[in-house]
Amino acid sequence: MVNEEPLTREKSAPAAAPAPATTAAPAPKPRGRPRSFDRETALEQAVLAFWEHGYEATCVSDLTRVMGIGAPSLYAAFGDKQSLFAEVVQAYGVKHGAFGDRALAEEPTARAAIGRMLKEAAAEYTDPGHPHGCLVIHAATNCTTPEVEASLRERRNANIAAFESRVQEDVAAGELSAGTDAAALARYAGAILQGMSQQARDGASREELEAVAEIAMEFWPRT
Repeated sequence: MVNEEPLTREKSAPAAAPAPATTAAPAPKPRGRPRSFDRETALEQAVLAFWEHGYEATCVSDLTRVMGIGAPSLYAAFGDKQSLFAEVVQAYGVKHGAFGDRALAEEPTARAAIGRMLKEAAAEYTDPGHPHGCLVIHAATNCTTPEVEASLRERRNANIAAFESRVQEDVAAGELSAGTDAAALARYAGAILQGMSQQARDGASREELEAVAEIAMEFWPRT
């Protein structure tokens, strides 16, 4: 009988050591968002810049500085300088230049409307809260961009046309004589208004311009 070696119990394998904890990779940081800004506030700052310096003398770096935005944000929100200026003129007309339209619409006669408009222009053009004079008149100074120059000229001429239309209404209503030269009278009103704007730029006070307005209306024809 062949002697057999006694069977031995196999030793159990030692338990595997726990895997070392792995540190999760940090989540990627989100990309920075474009700088947010209040569009209306930025637009008003652009109005003031163009109003003070005119179109040609106001460069993009001036605009980004006063508007508090970078050039990419300016182009994304407003387009190029010319597009921004077109929006500036619209905003100016609504907030600062609407007194003339209101006078023409609300007063019963051309005389009353023009007289009120000139008086309110004296106050608006010398208001210490913003640049003096009229943006539409001043921005055209030394302007060498034909499209901008033409646009501003069209606006000024549209004002003259509105004056003429109002005078013609008075002629038709008998408030002015049939022989009244409506076109010349409208040009007269426009010349006084534009002159007051330049006088305000040169330092004329509200009281001085109100005196000009009163004298101007003394020469307005009566029936």
